[in-house]
Amino acid sequence: MEGFAQNAERKQAGLSEFVMNGFRPEAVPVYRALASEFAVCDRWFASIPASTQPNRLYVHAATSCGATGNDTQKLVEGYPQKTIFESMHEAGHSFGIYYAYPPSTLFYRNLRKPKYLKHFHQFDLHFKRHAKEGKLPNYTVIEQRYFELPHIPGNDDHPSHDISEGQKFVKEVYEALRSSPQWNEILFVIVYDEHGGFYDHVPTPAEGVPSPDGIVGPAPYNFNFDRLGVRVPAILVSPWIEPGTVLHEPSGPYPTSQFEHSSIPATVKKIFDLPDFLTKRDEWAGTFDDVLNLNRSGPRMDCPETLPDPVKLRESGPKEAAQLNDFQEQLVQLAATMNGDHKKDIYPYKLVENMTVVDAVKYVKSAFETFLREREEALLENGENDAGVVGQADESARPASRSFFQKLCSCVICDH
Repeated sequence: MEGFAQNAERKQAGLSEFVMNGFRPEAVPVYRALASEFAVCDRWFASIPASTQPNRLYVHAATSCGATGNDTQKLVEGYPQKTIFESMHEAGHSFGIYYAYPPSTLFYRNLRKPKYLKHFHQFDLHFKRHAKEGKLPNYTVIEQRYFELPHIPGNDDHPSHDISEGQKFVKEVYEALRSSPQWNEILFVIVYDEHGGFYDHVPTPAEGVPSPDGIVGPAPYNFNFDRLGVRVPAILVSPWIEPGTVLHEPSGPYPTSQFEHSSIPATVKKIFDLPDFLTKRDEWAGTFDDVLNLNRSGPRMDCPETLPDPVKLRESGPKEAAQLNDFQEQLVQLAATMNGDHKKDIYPYKLVENMTVVDAVKYVKSAFETFLREREEALLENGENDAGVVGQADESARPASRSFFQKLCSCVICDH
């Protein structure tokens, strides 16, 4: 593929040097260890050739509902598409979202309902404890810190955050899972939402890629959602995966199927035998359950209990006085829908125009606390009959007999 360097230079002189570069294995020792011990996918593509947020929407819903960028009106209303979270809930399976402020999964309208409130858990307070006690839900999503302060650096790998902080985060999650009594039932997936502008030589698939829902993107491009984006890193971890596995193209379900973000809901549907696909895209996407070697007599006993310590790559500290990046602006605008500021004339652009990272952290935290308080009050006022079932599904509603696949706890990190 061509045009990476030219496009980078149009944005900023000298930027092409960065987009044509990368990290040596010794600079990312956590990923090097996971790739050696478990599996990597060398043909996992972003769902669309677009930015962070539209691709993130595909991870849990197999569509961006027509979004190719930030849609501030949809932020207010919430994206309306059904998610894999709801499919799991309806089938009597549990899900959980472990977040740092704020959970970006609240871009979905339905997840803002009070009945789903107890599915959200603060990562720093709850994740390790739930893992240690064997209480992780069937489908677990782990969100990173998207903002950084001196005492809590960002760990989402977004420029200009230190990559070593992202490595620490993955190491922390892996070691908690490895020591969990649920370890033998875990499939842990680490994936990036898009390529960040970095060069890749593999062409983006454009043959036989179905539009998820027939929605056409906004003018002037009027994108038909019929091609994938650039490849992204994807690592799969499980004691049922052989060391050094490389996952190439899927074997189906269609001749043109590929691994992309919609492969996550497609695989969850297959593992838990859910009744319906979310869109035509997850119906088409390849599933990665074949990476598990279930012909083994049992799970591997030689999986490392700890991972290497990351190497610090950035000499300077967090830039809390810096202006916000695009995704951070969207998170602040999401927060504005939680505290009512979306009704003011400062929404959406004046709100973030001169906001620094430290200001954003305070704003987002306060707004999310307002959101939680209002949802808790709604539950108390309306009760579970109106607000829906709170927390994990009732055990009596679960299927009486479940295969090994249906016992899997799928932990997904969506990194940038």
